[in-house]
Amino acid sequence: MNPYIIEEFENGLLVFKINRPEKRNAISYEVMDGLEIALQKAGEKSVKALAITGEGNQAFCSGGDLSSFHSLKTEDEAFGMLSRMAGLLKEILFLPKPTIAILNGAAVGGGCELAAACDYRIANAGIKAGFIQGTLAITTGWGGGSIIMEKMLPANAMRMLMEAKLYSDEELKELGFIHSVFEGDPIEGCKSFLERMLMLESEVLEAYKSLLVKKWAAAGLEERIDQEVRRCSVLWEGEAHHNKVDSFLNNP
Repeated sequence: MNPYIIEEFENGLLVFKINRPEKRNAISYEVMDGLEIALQKAGEKSVKALAITGEGNQAFCSGGDLSSFHSLKTEDEAFGMLSRMAGLLKEILFLPKPTIAILNGAAVGGGCELAAACDYRIANAGIKAGFIQGTLAITTGWGGGSIIMEKMLPANAMRMLMEAKLYSDEELKELGFIHSVFEGDPIEGCKSFLERMLMLESEVLEAYKSLLVKKWAAAGLEERIDQEVRRCSVLWEGEAHHNKVDSFLNNP
């Protein structure tokens, strides 16, 4: 089974779907490969917006695949994986077109970081999401902490990061993490949310997105993400992190 699906719709919507429901749509190196392809395709003139979602109704993305990444033990080994995914999140952030995360199910840890990189986040009623990295004795490692500091009220962002727990859809909307809650088919929910935007010309959407990109560039967001990745790499090497992951894998 292909670990990802890329589909383009007539209205200019490009959808990247993580297709690993048996792994709660966890990020693997193959999923990263797919994201690179989707981002390349998103640059085509026919594409007006990029949406990211997961297969099924259980999980949007459960973060990095621990069974794959737990073999990374040292700071340098962790940095290679973390910096690659952070690079993809930066591409999503700075993509000159609107992006939207469709939370069809739970978004956990790195899944929240992936969602945070998108301009908009919509969620199926009843989902839960949270930055639970702290429970594994690490921080956000793909740049998600720096990203939500730009996109949410700082106090709310700090709360989500430091509480390291899952929140309900109502709480996520109150915190400002998600913009809208839908019921039913995720793609239809996305089309409804973006309906008026997709009526406009690509050049108009790109011009408005460029205002945001320039703001982030001036604020040094890219450099802050790089520093965040490096700090997480240091914590990744620590005994506390490896013990927590061992415990999680042995007692899921």
